[in-house]
Amino acid sequence: MFGLEGKVILVTGGNRGIGAAIVSKLEELGAEVAYTYRSSPGPKGKLPIQADVTDPGDMERVVQQIEAELGPIFGVVANAGITQDSLLSKMQPAQWDAVINTNLNGVFNTIRPVAPLMYERKEGVLVFISSLVGEQGNIGQANYAAAKAGLIGLAKTLGLEGARYGVRANVVAPGFTETDMVKAIPEPVKEKILATIPLRRFATEEEIAWSTVFLLSPVMAGYITGATLSINGGRHT
Repeated sequence: MFGLEGKVILVTGGNRGIGAAIVSKLEELGAEVAYTYRSSPGPKGKLPIQADVTDPGDMERVVQQIEAELGPIFGVVANAGITQDSLLSKMQPAQWDAVINTNLNGVFNTIRPVAPLMYERKEGVLVFISSLVGEQGNIGQANYAAAKAGLIGLAKTLGLEGARYGVRANVVAPGFTETDMVKAIPEPVKEKILATIPLRRFATEEEIAWSTVFLLSPVMAGYITGATLSINGGRHT
């Protein structure tokens, strides 16, 4: 139905949270899924690989291993990310650098070795997991917002560059989602956040996974590139 059966997909940060939900959903649909993790592997996925997206050499190794063990990579989901929140007036250079290096440079390191292979094969899909914060901004998250907004510009550019090769690049921008981080927010704060969301609930990890699968699908989204799919319950359009 989705045209992903037997397709090799790489998901960075696929061991937990939204990344693990994406890995699980892709497996359900018959894809061959490899994913990276930093500390401990997740429950799903055919080929877990310990790697650091901030290390270009590490990500070259990841691509080589996947191509050797599973076959040609059809899709990449760049999901790995971190937060180190602070008001800009108090933010340390190390906090800025850490988030930019993982959330933006890490995506460059991930796609740099695989995009030329896709171009040669004239087939492939890139999906970047951005955020509502990258579209709307958020107090205390200047580093995170800058990195996630950068992914939108990157996808627009790669959508143009890859079009001649049949390679698409798109973005999923989730709003507040029922991850461990959101579950830890105090209830009074949650209520204030929910009041700003027209649908009056948070997204589920599975809903973000389905959105990602949609953009990966050559059947469902074969004519979509350079686009941002905003999944935020109507909070920002």
